[in-house]
Amino acid sequence: MIAVVYSGSRYANWKLSDKGMDTIDVRTNGINPFFNDEKFILQLLNKNTKLINYAEQIKKIYFFGAGASSLERNEIIKNALSQFFRFSKVFVSHDLEAAAKASCNDVPGIVCIVGGGSNVGFFDGKKVIENNYGLGFALGDEGSSNWLGKKLIKAYLNETLPAPIQTLLEKKYDLDRRLILDKIYKQAHPNIFFSSFTEFFSENRDEPFVKEFIKDGFSLFMDTYLIPLSKQYGGKHPVYFVGTVAANFQDYLREVAKEKKINISSVIKEPIYNLLNYYANKN
Repeated sequence: MIAVVYSGSRYANWKLSDKGMDTIDVRTNGINPFFNDEKFILQLLNKNTKLINYAEQIKKIYFFGAGASSLERNEIIKNALSQFFRFSKVFVSHDLEAAAKASCNDVPGIVCIVGGGSNVGFFDGKKVIENNYGLGFALGDEGSSNWLGKKLIKAYLNETLPAPIQTLLEKKYDLDRRLILDKIYKQAHPNIFFSSFTEFFSENRDEPFVKEFIKDGFSLFMDTYLIPLSKQYGGKHPVYFVGTVAANFQDYLREVAKEKKINISSVIKEPIYNLLNYYANKN
């Protein structure tokens, strides 16, 4: 049995498969080595009955996650998983690697993630080439749910939202300036707090202000990261998008891409399904 895991900061999706036939779905809280140590990860795993029941049957684990971008951080995840899944070989890599394997099918291309966070990389057919992008929730994540929520809350606190949007926001959420600032500056994982406003954008996607808000995020992502990277590698490689925000607002994403003369080959909401097929065929 193999396990394929794709994790953001908020959720981790698991697919357990026995010779490519039986598939067990598991969802846990996200595992991100920027925020979580080995102890936290082990406690998380020990709370999940399904994982406990199948722990000894799993022989290989392919884990891909946000924050798994260095040997030191990868070791945090690998050590925790190895302790829990005692009979398994554990492979840990960055979520961009997962997006590439799910999208490119071992052919070179530009891979973009726009979900809870955002990132972009060039896949040479075997691996993602390292770059200086992916600055994280504080300095980067343009276009992502973290970025959208951050901009929305900032505009709300500065009282620069259009009155109808402010009314809709206050009707849906019990907002309090003091509590908002407390969540951002005193509590853990402010990126998850910002991402929690994704539902608001989905429910009000047809509002002109919301539409332009989302399109501005996509535009900034493309101008800052995608277009320079594409030019760096000759501008002829296919472009792929992965992630909930890219998929849920795919019409707006493609509008912006068309304006910038970017041809998007595919948009995948959850790469976990493609990843499972990829590794099931190799085991």
